[in-house]
Amino acid sequence: MKFISWNVNGLRACVGKNFMEDFEKLDADFFCLQETKLQKGQIDLQLPGYYQYWNYAVKKGYSGTAILTKHEPVSVSYGINIEEHDLEGRVITLEYQDFYLVTVYTPNSQNELARLDYRMKWEDDFRKYLNSLAEKKGVIVCGDMNVAHNEIDLKNPKTNRKNAGFTDEEREKMTELLDSGFVDSFRYFYPDLESVYSWWSYRFKAREKNAGWRIDYFLVSEDLKERMKDAKIHTEIMGSDHCPVELDFE
Repeated sequence: MKFISWNVNGLRACVGKNFMEDFEKLDADFFCLQETKLQKGQIDLQLPGYYQYWNYAVKKGYSGTAILTKHEPVSVSYGINIEEHDLEGRVITLEYQDFYLVTVYTPNSQNELARLDYRMKWEDDFRKYLNSLAEKKGVIVCGDMNVAHNEIDLKNPKTNRKNAGFTDEEREKMTELLDSGFVDSFRYFYPDLESVYSWWSYRFKAREKNAGWRIDYFLVSEDLKERMKDAKIHTEIMGSDHCPVELDFE
């Protein structure tokens, strides 16, 4: 099975930049999207053979997630059952017979870390949510998690040390999540691979220079890790300031 996760930074804009061609070429069983920036009825994707699940933010043109899948789930849920977190359309969970699939668009800590305190609360609550699922069956969680975990995961670690996405606090929360029983699929297969990123700023010709960050992930609960076959980052696919990431799963 092939899983894809992609922060499209506005799905309507991405559709105008070859989204459908990329979607068909990737031909995934599960296609998870973040930052769709949509309200219900603003787009009609004709995707024969795919079930579509959408979670919209209350605020227009903001956040939002979706899962497009060839496999009908046993159940679907939206959010993490905490109202202050569930207004921004950030989480969708699909339940299957032998695993849960969760897609997430983690809140950004923003300029001058204006939202770092909220981010810390989110991290604790989201980790508890994932762990509650993992008590029942295996969990695959993917999405834009808005943190480069280690120095190898971004081009300029020294100058970004106190910036959103690379603060000690955010990195520690990722460590806590992994330590609670999850595996970073890309680093599982490629522990020392450098200069492979999933997001680049639109400024300073960052993508051209490959001055990027790896902030998009597939994390897999420990009990499922033997079923992982490969992890990929599709740096060749444009259409957004992020590129798709992939998990191949038995």
